Amino acid sequence: MRAARFARTVGGVAVVAPALHLLSDVMEWRQQGFNDVQLWINLIAFLPMPFLLAGLIAWQGNRKGRIGWLGAGLYGAAFIYFLYTTILAISARIPTYEQLWAELGWHYTLAGSAMVLGGLLFAWSAWRANRFPRMAVALFLAGILTNLAIALLPVPDILQVLGSALRNIGLMVMGVAILFDQPPASGVQEEHE
Repeated sequence: MRAARFARTVGGVAVVAPALHLLSDVMEWRQQGFNDVQLWINLIAFLPMPFLLAGLIAWQGNRKGRIGWLGAGLYGAAFIYFLYTTILAISARIPTYEQLWAELGWHYTLAGSAMVLGGLLFAWSAWRANRFPRMAVALFLAGILTNLAIALLPVPDILQVLGSALRNIGLMVMGVAILFDQPPASGVQEEHE
């Protein structure tokens, strides 16, 4: 009974929080900046994000997967900071991502680096554990790699939204897989690191 409730909670959060984050990103992109409704949606989306990857790791049962737990911790720590940045944007009425980033400087870059490194470690661990659909892990990883490219290369801003969208869709597919308890395609239940 507890396991089923845990799976429903993790699966539901893995669908809803990334969906709200995706909605917030699309709203920000379409209006070329922040507004109160969009920021509050973002805040609600970010509340469970510090714990989401830890829930996914716990559900997949990869008890020896230290790499995955480290990744979940780094990703979660980054989202604690991103939660703060959303609160700052609301309270200081910061109108755009660019202005927010300019105000926060290297702290924001450091949090982004933790998110990317944590996401890479989580994706690697999830791929090896083979409990989530490969497509979901691949989408999440593609989003993380897109975010890395944005940090390293002069690319259009739309790629930030694309990276976030791919990550979020990957997480949502993982959540749906948990809710419907879809076994991995290859039949392998768990591979320890």
